[in-house]
Amino acid sequence: MADQYAQSGEDTKPTEIQAIRWEEPPEGPVVVLLDQTRLPTEEVDLVCTDPSALVEAIRSLAVRGAPLLGIAGAYGVALAAARGFEVEEAAAALAGARPTAVNLSVGVRRAQSAYQAEIARSGDPGQAALATLEAARALHREDAEASARMAQHGLALLDELVPGGGQRILTHCNTGSLVSGGEGTAFAVALAAHRAGRLRRLWVDETRPLLQGARLTAYEAARSGMAYTLLTDNAAGSLFAAGEVDAVLIGADRITADGSVANKVGSYPLAVLARYHHVPFIVVAPVTTVDPDTPDGASIEVEQRPGFEVTEVTAPQVQVAGAGGGIPVAPLGTQAYNPAFDVTPPELVTAIVTEEGAISPVTTEALAELCSRSRQAATG
Repeated sequence: MADQYAQSGEDTKPTEIQAIRWEEPPEGPVVVLLDQTRLPTEEVDLVCTDPSALVEAIRSLAVRGAPLLGIAGAYGVALAAARGFEVEEAAAALAGARPTAVNLSVGVRRAQSAYQAEIARSGDPGQAALATLEAARALHREDAEASARMAQHGLALLDELVPGGGQRILTHCNTGSLVSGGEGTAFAVALAAHRAGRLRRLWVDETRPLLQGARLTAYEAARSGMAYTLLTDNAAGSLFAAGEVDAVLIGADRITADGSVANKVGSYPLAVLARYHHVPFIVVAPVTTVDPDTPDGASIEVEQRPGFEVTEVTAPQVQVAGAGGGIPVAPLGTQAYNPAFDVTPPELVTAIVTEEGAISPVTTEALAELCSRSRQAATG
């Protein structure tokens, strides 16, 4: 099934995309984002000069993906400090912009703590702003390093579960450089398999309703020279039934203490399909995505998105008529159920891969030990 078009894994040039950066033009510091709502047709920078602009960019999905949201949150606090905004107010607004992705609040708290510590020490807002920016930059560097380590651990696990190469991997949503300070989470593992000559096919779920797979993952796969094929989300079942999937790789926006995984809506059905067809279902995420304070999946606040994302579609250079700026595909007034995420219970997850290694089976005890090991490494 399209495997005759598979490409070589010999292309090893870096394919990272700079999704976020801090700049200091003469008129003052800014956070610059690659506007992901404009991809793949346009690569356009979005310049945020104040925290409220960054909050809106987060809510509109111009910047998205769990690890990158943490970085964006940290830079947002640094922007507030550098430009003289009320830091505590900005931190609260940033942390609440998207409730399900725990990395966002983690990044905000880290930068906020750096600001508070320096204010307490020196009382100098200028020094506090510098300390806040350094905390954000450190988080950015650490995420890039974590991405590389996740790719190594994930590739080793794939080789164990699917020996001999020729791996056909199904992925959902977008988990590459567009969500990370490095080359991503789940996508970074697939990219490592490609570079090692082991990837036979990357199956890319469209990821409805906002098409992050079609618009973003396909964009990254094409840039990387990977052998990939796009499919609608509801075609995944037939792909499993045909025996064309060797493993499922997804990211996560929050992993609870018991190992439940919140990820882009559509992930849970893939886990059910994978279990029925005896296919490994692997979650790849940094340790910062693990939230020990949330006990289980039922405790996760799942973000509800606007209904027009379902009742309308958007296309570039096409006249629009819908309330949300898109082309109506449902009768006016149609109500829509549009959760941004669903939750996969731990018993359906084959393994969770982090920068600290992989755990399988996924249990509360294994996750707690992994988090403890990560804390020890950070302080050692």
